[in-house]
Amino acid sequence: MTGLARHLQERGHEVVFLYSSSANGLPCIPGDKHDDMNANRPEISKLEGNEALALYCSIAAKETEAIFKSLPRLLDKTGVEALLLDPIQFFVELAAMKSRIPYITVANALYIDFSGYTPAGIFGWPHETTPEALTRNLEAITQAVRFCYNEGTKSYAKELGFKTDLDHPSWLFSELAYITQLPKEFDFEHPLLPPQFHYTGPFRDAKGRPNVDFPWDRLTGEPLIYVSMGTVMNGRADVFRMIAAGVAKRKETQLVLSIGDRLNPKEIGPVPSNAIVVNHAPQLELLKRSSVCITHAGLNTVLESLAEGVPQLAIPVTFEQPGIAARIAAKKTGVTLSFADLTSERVSTLLDEVLNSSTYRENARKFQKIIGQRNGLSMAADIVEQAFGAITKSTDAYADEAGRGHESPA
Repeated sequence: MTGLARHLQERGHEVVFLYSSSANGLPCIPGDKHDDMNANRPEISKLEGNEALALYCSIAAKETEAIFKSLPRLLDKTGVEALLLDPIQFFVELAAMKSRIPYITVANALYIDFSGYTPAGIFGWPHETTPEALTRNLEAITQAVRFCYNEGTKSYAKELGFKTDLDHPSWLFSELAYITQLPKEFDFEHPLLPPQFHYTGPFRDAKGRPNVDFPWDRLTGEPLIYVSMGTVMNGRADVFRMIAAGVAKRKETQLVLSIGDRLNPKEIGPVPSNAIVVNHAPQLELLKRSSVCITHAGLNTVLESLAEGVPQLAIPVTFEQPGIAARIAAKKTGVTLSFADLTSERVSTLLDEVLNSSTYRENARKFQKIIGQRNGLSMAADIVEQAFGAITKSTDAYADEAGRGHESPA
């Protein structure tokens, strides 16, 4: 989101991040209360599956309650005229509706499909359109949504007069524009998406990334296996150990293991002499040199891998990662390994498959070409300007008519 905000700023728009204490150098205003999400990251980082999802959603629902109370004051304080909302902050759109401020939905992670036409991202199911599969999908997303709101959300919606079922909240998404950085070609076929839904491709922007020291002189020139389990679900040293052991079984490769800030490299234990273990790595630069990316199937890492034509070995942990891994499998840009089946032997076997089959590399390169022919940031910024511009013109036209003494529309 900071990439999109910076691009809009470069076009002459003022931007500010609300409820953020850090926005990669962009203007930001933190929330009033203690940041429970960051405070609980150490615990979340060690969980998996439904346990991680339940804890995250419970914290997010409390955050949304706080936003309900404070957003009107922040809008008044900042003079913000329109909002870009990520739906991962569930039900916060209600506060925008109450404040009567226009908003656009921007899904930085995998977008949420409440129709049931595609499987919910928290499941790694393949895309099927049989009546049984569609029923299964709809029942599953309904159950999943109930993780995402609490009694405070229900009360707030009731106070606003909303009688719509919170279990099927597609009505919350912006009527102006709904943007996803997922390339259309990487998604499942979906004829039921609303007309304001836009695929753009990744929001590629390296300007907000910190400079990271890296021992480039230690790279040997052997096929490089780059490993990142993201910035949230990276607190399990045993996971990194199994991956490192699996890579070590394949000779004549080199490993770069980026473990995040929850662990000390010493906790990973013995690794091959040509392995490089760091807390943070210059991911974009390393992917340009990589033969395979082993990833938790977070959308940003997967899209950055595809942008460099790098096939993936996906090990989804929780959240929407199983859904992204299912797309990797469907598009054959890599292979997937369930977290429950993670062993060093399976990592080694699947790594051999990816490295020895040209199919995955060729398909990843197809997406490299698709992504390279587009500018996701520019496309998204154009959509934002057009959508909010239409609102401005409508408001101006109304003001002109009102100035001429015409009766205002109902």
